[in-house]
Amino acid sequence: MPSTHDWINNPLGVVEGMFAASLGNTNLAWEAKAVEFFRDRLKEKDAHTWVPSLNDIPLHYLKPNSLVKFRCLIQDMFDPEFYMGVYETVDPATKAKVLQCGKYKDVTESGVDFNSKSTVTAERQTFYCVPIPGENPWVKEIYASSSQARVIPSTSYVPSRQKRSYEEDDDDVDDMDTQPQKQREPHCSSNVSTEQHGNGDCKRQETEAPARQPASASHLNLNFPLPGEKGPSCLVKVYEDWDSFKLNDMLEVYGILSVSPALSALADEKDASSCVLDPAECMETAEEQRVHSPPASLVPRLHMICAKSLPHNNPLLPSATLEDNSAFLSSSLSEMASVREELLAYLTHVLLGDTLAAEYLILHLISNVYSRRDVLPMGKFTLNISGCPMVNSYTERLYEIIRQLIPSSYYLGMSLQNMNQMCLVPKKDYVANRLVSGALQLARNTSLFLDETQLEQGQLDTTGVRNVTALGNLISWQKVDYDFNYHQMEFPCNINVLITSEGRSLLPSDSRIHLLPQVTPPHIEEYVSSIHLHQPASSQLNKFRMYLSVARVLDYSISDEMTKSVEDDFVDMRKDDPQSITAEDLHRMLIVARLQSLSLGQTSLSRDSWLRAKHIEMLRSSRLEQHKCVNGNEP
Repeated sequence: MPSTHDWINNPLGVVEGMFAASLGNTNLAWEAKAVEFFRDRLKEKDAHTWVPSLNDIPLHYLKPNSLVKFRCLIQDMFDPEFYMGVYETVDPATKAKVLQCGKYKDVTESGVDFNSKSTVTAERQTFYCVPIPGENPWVKEIYASSSQARVIPSTSYVPSRQKRSYEEDDDDVDDMDTQPQKQREPHCSSNVSTEQHGNGDCKRQETEAPARQPASASHLNLNFPLPGEKGPSCLVKVYEDWDSFKLNDMLEVYGILSVSPALSALADEKDASSCVLDPAECMETAEEQRVHSPPASLVPRLHMICAKSLPHNNPLLPSATLEDNSAFLSSSLSEMASVREELLAYLTHVLLGDTLAAEYLILHLISNVYSRRDVLPMGKFTLNISGCPMVNSYTERLYEIIRQLIPSSYYLGMSLQNMNQMCLVPKKDYVANRLVSGALQLARNTSLFLDETQLEQGQLDTTGVRNVTALGNLISWQKVDYDFNYHQMEFPCNINVLITSEGRSLLPSDSRIHLLPQVTPPHIEEYVSSIHLHQPASSQLNKFRMYLSVARVLDYSISDEMTKSVEDDFVDMRKDDPQSITAEDLHRMLIVARLQSLSLGQTSLSRDSWLRAKHIEMLRSSRLEQHKCVNGNEP
């Protein structure tokens, strides 16, 4: 039985051992057994923490062909590719023939017999994966601190600094592109070609058709959805059940890391030998070859052994669903009411003493699209906080506080320049045959903070109008229409949108709360400047972080008795003045009541929660009416 050292440091050895044992047997299920072996190892207590993570550790610290993990989002899906699943090699000295396994590899052993009848061609899918967009620093830090992986740099490379995460690694792209190749295989020539099958382990051949690319790959666009993102992109090779994965899924992938310099060297070959291996390769454009076969030092290959879909990326919660961890769920529910009070007090301070606005902000932060009825997303709660003071970058300070509480977020200042220049909607590039990402290609439960206080006078151009329209569709329908040039393709999403503005937002929202500061105007600037000084301790922040994530995923129901009670209330409210409350108002009250219940850890609607929802909705509406009376008919 392979040891811990074997299955993490030499997973190919485990796979090849099972392949060799299957030769001559009628049992063809060795591949499934190999996958099951790794899944069983990862189920052992804390075993997943032993596996090094591409998210935390710079690429040049990781051992080639070792088992690594990657927390990511599927940004694009490439066409399936063929590779040699089984091939035969011939020893040039003894002429002995040996069957080799080509699975989980990009390059073969030397001496391949291309005329062998034993060659088996197989198919695999390639996903282009990026780190989860907008994942906040506290999430990365907690994931990295929980790792027990032991990473020893190659003896041929002496680092001039301590190990650091990608967030701290400020090397530029050119440095990433050139250093790791020399570190990983210092004795290999960088001129490996498809025709070199002679002596030496370094002379290998790709199992898939090599794609050529320009030498200046350091300028390759890594296609991160959000500007300023750091971390690795990765080509994930998928061998089974690839139809079960969808674009924009959040995954944790466990696979074999492939960073062979041969991948970059082979891509530079200009001879016609590549066309012999795969004639379709000659049909690719240079741009497509460059995008689909980037240097392995910049975009490593990860051969997936297994992967799990991530219901969330909060490292403080169990990775499995809460229903599968009843002890954690029970403990969390017992504390939710008290944690809510503490969070309410903190957010009241942040929102300038406005407790009602803090109530609505909590409801917004735990909202979640839990189902869809036809095209209508159920559970969304886009909130517009209007009346934000224009002092000391208040809205930006508010965002910085919110991102300390939630796993993933993105701040978008809605300035005229941003609206007219940013690419919010992903677009298909048919020349490179890839999906060019946009800022709205986000993982589920990401919080999008739209700052309308950045608006200024000016004219939106065509791009600006398109971007504002895309934001409106996202808010109203929780979908983004990706641009495929000749048509648009709908992609449903689950993104919490918070809008801050002076007056009423130009974008739609599910609810609007007008901020009513309890701080007198002469002291607001000083108050805003000192908000960050009152940040809770890390232990308290962690309680808030767990609370918000747990509340978001709780189940919820309404009993028949409460349904009848709500209906009777609705009839009574309309008796005296039918115009006082509409069906839309009732729908909003039901959403508020649902979120009110969940915020207290209650999974069904109670009479008290319903009455509380009616009360705060009345307070919110009357505040808006008073604001309109003071300021006239606000647009």
